Amino acid sequence: MKKIIVLTGAGISAESGIKTFRDHDGLWENYDVMEVASIDGWHKNQELVLRFYNARRKDLDTVQPNAAHKALAALEEKYKVVIITQNVDDLHERGGSTNIIHLHGELNKVRSIIHDDLVYDWKKDLHLGDTCERGTQLRPHIVWFGEAVPMLEPAVMEVLEADVVLVVGTSMQVYPAASLVGYAPPHCPIYYIDPRPTINYELSTRKNLSIVEENATTGVQQVVEELLLKV
Repeated sequence: MKKIIVLTGAGISAESGIKTFRDHDGLWENYDVMEVASIDGWHKNQELVLRFYNARRKDLDTVQPNAAHKALAALEEKYKVVIITQNVDDLHERGGSTNIIHLHGELNKVRSIIHDDLVYDWKKDLHLGDTCERGTQLRPHIVWFGEAVPMLEPAVMEVLEADVVLVVGTSMQVYPAASLVGYAPPHCPIYYIDPRPTINYELSTRKNLSIVEENATTGVQQVVEELLLKV
């Protein structure tokens, strides 16, 4: 069974109604990124950071996976599919996909500030004083600016084995995630689905690149139909 790697970014979730940080009406307009999404911001004002992610968690309960999420799940009928996402929502899971690597963490999980292996499912508000089983404060299970990306190496190992790569809803400007496509085998077809595609260095060197200038819901369904017909 051939392996399809899908690299997704904020654009696929935006069509479900989740605001992105970079849109003109996005989240950054109300918050300084370094105040709510950096390790320094956490040390400076933990209550502010917790309020921010509590609100994001509530927002997530109001949205549903869209046609793009569901189409990617349909690929599992004929392919081994690994989704590597920069998104912290659970829309891929709710859309039916079963093998997902979250590069930047997961909104519905929390972890100990000291014991990184103590990770818990969490859908309610998180407050100061909420602790892990060893008595240390819990924090959002999010990779912030200034922190390492622990799932990057497992993601690289998956991309190295790709037969096909789909890139969906990402500007391909945020590293290290944007570098992943460069690890795909030279022969590997790459489909880049985005209404405003940005060709970074890794994409510019690919000979087997197909650009689909569509939004996620339209472009993903189009490419998925094509791939399912090829099996």
